[in-house]
Amino acid sequence: MSKTNPPNRPHSSQVVDGMERAPSRAMLYAVGFQEADFAKPQIGIASTWSMVTPCNMHINQLADDAARGVDGHGGKAVVFGTITISDGISMGTEGMKYSLVSREVIADSIETVVGCQGFDGLVAIGGCDKNMPGCMIGIA
Repeated sequence: MSKTNPPNRPHSSQVVDGMERAPSRAMLYAVGFQEADFAKPQIGIASTWSMVTPCNMHINQLADDAARGVDGHGGKAVVFGTITISDGISMGTEGMKYSLVSREVIADSIETVVGCQGFDGLVAIGGCDKNMPGCMIGIA
């Protein structure tokens, strides 16, 4: 594994390349990576799938489709989850106070995973007017 940052893997190469990164690769083998995957750009797929709201019940299917697309075009997809809420359900209750805050929590969770894992790219999939802005803020 190279010590330079390949142009198509500027971030993941820092996380998985070299002898000293063997423990990191071992953890990724445990979640299904194959040896060839370490030479591919790692693309994070942030999924807001949840049973909390009907707006997000289909997101897991979209995330799976995105992962197949990434994997089928030379990348290595890594799907991860974030929170979602439904202000449509909590409307008129104390829970409504969490509506706008949830955008920041979603953005922070996406930024945290991407920063920690060293993804080379990101697909973020939201399903309603609260988590879509959170996804966009997280991408920025």
